[in-house]
Amino acid sequence: MKETPWLDERELDAWLAYLTASHLLERRIEEQLKADSGLTHDQYEILVRLSSAPGRAMRMTELARMVVVSKSGLTYQVGGLEKKGLVERTSCPSDDRGVMAVLTDEGTRCLERTAPGHLAVVRAYLIDHCDPDELTTMTRIMRKAATAMGAFPPTSA
Repeated sequence: MKETPWLDERELDAWLAYLTASHLLERRIEEQLKADSGLTHDQYEILVRLSSAPGRAMRMTELARMVVVSKSGLTYQVGGLEKKGLVERTSCPSDDRGVMAVLTDEGTRCLERTAPGHLAVVRAYLIDHCDPDELTTMTRIMRKAATAMGAFPPTSA
Protein backbone atom coordinates (compact mmCIF):
# COMPACT_ATOMS: atom_id res chain seq x y z
CA MET A 1 0.00 0.00 0.00
CA LYS A 2 1.35 3.41 -1.01
CA GLU A 3 2.07 5.80 1.86
CA THR A 4 0.20 9.12 1.73
CA PRO A 5 2.63 12.06 1.59
CA TRP A 6 2.56 14.70 4.31
CA LEU A 7 1.22 18.14 3.42
CA ASP A 8 3.89 20.59 2.40
CA GLU A 9 3.90 24.11 3.90
CA ARG A 10 1.66 25.63 1.22
CA GLU A 11 -0.81 22.72 1.38
CA LEU A 12 -0.90 22.86 5.18
CA ASP A 13 -1.49 26.63 5.13
CA ALA A 14 -4.41 26.14 2.73
CA TRP A 15 -5.89 23.33 4.81
CA LEU A 16 -5.63 25.21 8.10
CA ALA A 17 -7.05 28.39 6.57
CA TYR A 18 -10.00 26.38 5.22
CA LEU A 19 -10.60 24.70 8.60
CA THR A 20 -10.48 27.95 10.54
CA ALA A 21 -12.70 29.89 8.13
CA SER A 22 -15.25 27.10 7.68
CA HIS A 23 -15.60 26.52 11.43
CA LEU A 24 -15.92 30.23 12.19
CA LEU A 25 -18.44 30.79 9.38
CA GLU A 26 -20.53 27.81 10.49
CA ARG A 27 -20.52 29.16 14.06
CA ARG A 28 -21.64 32.63 12.90
CA ILE A 29 -24.40 31.13 10.76
CA GLU A 30 -25.63 28.94 13.64
CA GLU A 31 -25.66 31.94 15.99
CA GLN A 32 -27.66 34.05 13.53
CA LEU A 33 -30.18 31.32 12.75
CA LYS A 34 -30.72 30.46 16.43
CA ALA A 35 -31.22 34.14 17.30
CA ASP A 36 -33.54 34.92 14.38
CA SER A 37 -35.63 31.76 14.18
CA GLY A 38 -34.48 29.06 16.59
CA LEU A 39 -33.38 26.94 13.62
CA THR A 40 -30.18 24.98 13.14
CA HIS A 41 -28.22 25.40 9.92
CA ASP A 42 -29.36 21.92 8.83
CA GLN A 43 -33.00 22.85 9.45
CA TYR A 44 -32.61 26.10 7.54
CA GLU A 45 -31.10 24.25 4.58
CA ILE A 46 -34.03 21.80 4.60
CA LEU A 47 -36.46 24.72 4.39
CA VAL A 48 -34.44 26.30 1.56
CA ARG A 49 -34.32 23.05 -0.42
CA LEU A 50 -38.06 22.49 0.02
CA SER A 51 -38.88 26.08 -0.93
CA SER A 52 -37.28 25.62 -4.34
CA ALA A 53 -38.76 22.16 -5.00
CA PRO A 54 -41.84 21.74 -7.19
CA GLY A 55 -44.90 22.06 -4.95
CA ARG A 56 -42.55 22.84 -2.02
CA ALA A 57 -42.29 19.05 -1.54
CA MET A 58 -39.57 16.45 -1.91
CA ARG A 59 -39.10 12.78 -1.15
CA MET A 60 -37.24 12.33 2.11
CA THR A 61 -34.58 10.16 0.45
CA GLU A 62 -33.84 12.85 -2.16
CA LEU A 63 -33.86 15.58 0.48
CA ALA A 64 -31.38 13.62 2.61
CA ARG A 65 -29.06 13.32 -0.40
CA MET A 66 -29.29 17.04 -1.15
CA VAL A 67 -28.57 18.21 2.40
CA VAL A 68 -25.87 15.55 2.80
CA VAL A 69 -27.27 13.89 5.89
CA SER A 70 -28.25 10.32 6.75
CA LYS A 71 -31.87 9.28 6.43
CA SER A 72 -32.14 8.98 10.21
CA GLY A 73 -30.51 12.40 10.65
CA LEU A 74 -33.00 13.92 8.23
CA THR A 75 -35.89 12.21 10.01
CA TYR A 76 -34.71 13.80 13.26
CA GLN A 77 -34.39 17.28 11.73
CA VAL A 78 -37.72 17.09 9.91
CA GLY A 79 -39.34 15.93 13.16
CA GLY A 80 -38.12 19.11 14.83
CA LEU A 81 -39.43 21.20 11.94
CA GLU A 82 -42.79 19.41 12.14
CA LYS A 83 -43.08 20.28 15.84
CA LYS A 84 -42.63 23.94 14.89
CA GLY A 85 -45.25 23.64 12.14
CA LEU A 86 -42.74 24.45 9.40
CA VAL A 87 -42.77 21.11 7.57
CA GLU A 88 -45.17 18.20 7.34
CA ARG A 89 -44.71 14.66 6.13
CA THR A 90 -47.11 13.07 3.68
CA SER A 91 -47.29 9.88 1.64
CA CYS A 92 -45.64 9.93 -1.74
CA PRO A 93 -48.38 9.97 -4.41
CA SER A 94 -46.37 7.79 -6.82
CA ASP A 95 -45.05 5.28 -4.25
CA ASP A 96 -46.92 4.20 -1.12
CA ARG A 97 -43.63 3.35 0.58
CA GLY A 98 -42.20 6.81 -0.02
CA VAL A 99 -42.51 9.75 2.35
CA MET A 100 -42.58 13.38 1.26
CA ALA A 101 -41.44 16.39 3.25
CA VAL A 102 -43.64 19.39 2.49
CA LEU A 103 -42.91 23.01 3.38
CA THR A 104 -45.92 24.56 5.12
CA ASP A 105 -47.09 28.14 4.72
CA GLU A 106 -45.64 28.86 8.17
CA GLY A 107 -42.35 27.33 6.99
CA THR A 108 -42.34 29.69 4.01
CA ARG A 109 -42.99 32.68 6.28
CA CYS A 110 -40.21 31.56 8.64
CA LEU A 111 -37.81 31.29 5.71
CA GLU A 112 -38.81 34.75 4.46
CA ARG A 113 -38.16 36.22 7.93
CA THR A 114 -34.86 34.40 8.43
CA ALA A 115 -33.27 34.63 4.97
CA PRO A 116 -32.20 38.31 5.14
CA GLY A 117 -30.15 37.76 8.30
CA HIS A 118 -28.66 34.56 6.92
CA LEU A 119 -27.66 36.29 3.70
CA ALA A 120 -26.16 39.18 5.67
CA VAL A 121 -23.89 36.77 7.57
CA VAL A 122 -22.85 34.88 4.43
CA ARG A 123 -22.08 38.16 2.65
CA ALA A 124 -20.32 39.84 5.59
CA TYR A 125 -18.01 36.94 6.36
CA LEU A 126 -17.44 35.33 2.96
CA ILE A 127 -18.95 36.57 -0.30
CA ASP A 128 -18.14 40.27 0.07
CA HIS A 129 -14.46 39.44 0.73
CA CYS A 130 -14.07 37.77 -2.67
CA ASP A 131 -13.76 39.33 -6.08
CA PRO A 132 -15.62 37.66 -8.99
CA ASP A 133 -12.57 35.62 -10.05
CA GLU A 134 -12.07 34.35 -6.50
CA LEU A 135 -15.74 33.32 -6.30
CA THR A 136 -15.38 31.41 -9.57
CA THR A 137 -12.24 29.71 -8.27
CA MET A 138 -13.84 28.89 -4.92
CA THR A 139 -16.86 27.39 -6.66
CA ARG A 140 -14.64 25.28 -8.92
CA ILE A 141 -12.54 24.04 -5.99
CA MET A 142 -15.50 23.18 -3.77
CA ARG A 143 -17.28 21.38 -6.64
CA LYS A 144 -14.12 19.36 -7.34
CA ALA A 145 -13.95 18.34 -3.70
CA ALA A 146 -17.67 17.50 -3.57
CA THR A 147 -17.38 15.50 -6.78
CA ALA A 148 -14.43 13.54 -5.36
CA MET A 149 -16.69 12.61 -2.43
CA GLY A 150 -19.54 11.57 -4.72
CA ALA A 151 -21.87 14.58 -4.33
CA PHE A 152 -21.86 15.50 -8.04
CA PRO A 153 -21.24 13.53 -11.20
CA PRO A 154 -17.86 14.41 -12.73
CA THR A 155 -17.87 17.21 -15.29
CA SER A 156 -15.53 18.05 -18.11
CA ALA A 157 -14.85 21.57 -16.77
